[in-house]
Amino acid sequence: MIESLLIANRGEIARRIIRTAQRLGVRTIAVYSEADAGLPFVREADQAVCIGPAPARESYLSADKLLAAARQTGAAAIHPGYGFLSENAEFAEAVIAAGLVWVGAPPEAIRAMGRKDAAKARMQAAGVPVTPGYLGEDQSMPRLQREADAIGYPVLIKAVSGGGGKGMRKVDAAADFAAALDSCRREAAAAFGDDRVLLEKYVNNPRHIEVQVFGDTHGNVVHLFERDCSLQRRHQKVIEEAPAPGMDAATRQALCAAAVKAARAVDYVGAGTIEFIADGSQGLRADAIWFMEMNTRLQVEHPVTESITGQDLVEWQLRVASGQALPLAQEQLAIDGWAMEARLYAENPSTGFLPSTGPLERLRLPEGIRVDSGVEEGGEVSPFYDPMIAKLIAHAPTRAQAARRLAQACAQVQVWPVRTNAAFLARTAAHPQFVAGQVDTGFIARHLEALLPPAAPPPALLDQAASALLPAADGSPWTALRGFRVNAPLDPRAAVRVGEAVHLAQWQAGPAPALVNVEGTQLLFDAGQAWPVSVPTLGEAGAAGETGDGALLAPMPGRIVAVQVAQGEPVARGQALVVLEAMKMEQTLQAPFAGTVRELNVQVGAQVSEGKVLLVIEQEQAA
Repeated sequence: MIESLLIANRGEIARRIIRTAQRLGVRTIAVYSEADAGLPFVREADQAVCIGPAPARESYLSADKLLAAARQTGAAAIHPGYGFLSENAEFAEAVIAAGLVWVGAPPEAIRAMGRKDAAKARMQAAGVPVTPGYLGEDQSMPRLQREADAIGYPVLIKAVSGGGGKGMRKVDAAADFAAALDSCRREAAAAFGDDRVLLEKYVNNPRHIEVQVFGDTHGNVVHLFERDCSLQRRHQKVIEEAPAPGMDAATRQALCAAAVKAARAVDYVGAGTIEFIADGSQGLRADAIWFMEMNTRLQVEHPVTESITGQDLVEWQLRVASGQALPLAQEQLAIDGWAMEARLYAENPSTGFLPSTGPLERLRLPEGIRVDSGVEEGGEVSPFYDPMIAKLIAHAPTRAQAARRLAQACAQVQVWPVRTNAAFLARTAAHPQFVAGQVDTGFIARHLEALLPPAAPPPALLDQAASALLPAADGSPWTALRGFRVNAPLDPRAAVRVGEAVHLAQWQAGPAPALVNVEGTQLLFDAGQAWPVSVPTLGEAGAAGETGDGALLAPMPGRIVAVQVAQGEPVARGQALVVLEAMKMEQTLQAPFAGTVRELNVQVGAQVSEGKVLLVIEQEQAA
């Protein structure tokens, strides 16, 4: 076994590799940028070396600095994790040339599968089914247009060096092809330094199915079954699962055999993933599943495969890199239950999923499931790297149970003030069509409105917030009664500020949910979403909007000493309405806009509590 291992990565994957390596007795060495000095992986490693400033190109993408750190610490091997330099053939060659063990795919295999066009040509030669399309060297506009016309629309333009959805365009008609090609080439050149493209027939109801393969230096290659990564948003995976829903035994056998054939075609060693695209319009069929590309590294979603097989894929990587044979033969591998992984990101679904960075003043992740995270409470989400907070992995005997466990786990997430997609994930995992296995790459786009968290809390949550914010105090009638006045019924309404809006809620006596105080902010967590709540100040309204709904609230407990309007009376903006006495001081409440007094809930002499709705003005409509 390798004696010492430098991990050329960061965050959750660095922690993941450290756990397995240390269990196997391997000394671990972390490298970190200045921005990551306080992250858990740095202190969890046996040794850590700072390799430069925050920008990745000056730290994690600097091959020279990584190799220097390996020499400095006496590392015997380098594990690249995923991302960064994990699929860089030149870096792999430099590691091997330095006399170190490369815990990754052979450089020749990385190079062979790195270009989509060359990889597809190689797979065709090996007898692996590929999507109909054009892989030719002639990149002229007329030739590409003719090939697209021959394939038939819709057609997909893809950068040959692409990934992550960059350099990819769907074209629905011949007239749109030229503009889409120009746009695709510009994006590909900027992202990969290579503007060459290939063309593919666009697959309706596409499913993204991938097979985990593993090879060793003794000529053995096995598969560890398939994963379904169809649930995507803008070509980025959101929820992955294993096995794939709707996959029968015969189709699984054909698919996995094709994946093993693909791995053997490039003399593959180590962990790899063969990605396929399937036409899901008529269910999964072996004759409608085609090779798409190969990832020559460990995948982000590898935990779902570990969950259903009971294997540690990082351990397999380390054993294979040490020259050992694969731990198990194909017939010794079997599927046990169902697993799903959700990627918890620091992003705000209500703003189009824009990244949300900053301090993690509160970070509570679910218990009872596997959680792979690179951050902790008190840390922060940096703007320099991928904003993933954690991977939440649920395993259960059946798919329905796994989906339910995942939804519940996502709903338990508590993060503040960074915003996350936890509520979005919870709603997605609980969606009836997802639970029924009706997934394809367009699922999120079709159901986005139902999957986005609500702009305002549900009424029941508002009621709970009112109860928690405005409790019954010490039982005194002057502090406990809501809107007390002689010979009048109790007014059960209370105003609650949630975010930027103020709402009228039904105050309820009895136990109220506990609010979480984070740095002076009162928070009510619900289904993965954080709601900052407070008692509104003078004149704030009861519904979202620029002027609100005209509710005038008591800014503090006190006694009404003057009521200067009557119900139904018109009022002007700034007109004095009610005078409140508190702490021997009088405060005059004025109309926030012109309108009519729709409700008048107090009279002279009434004792009111903070947040009491004194009156409501119906705004005057513009002519």
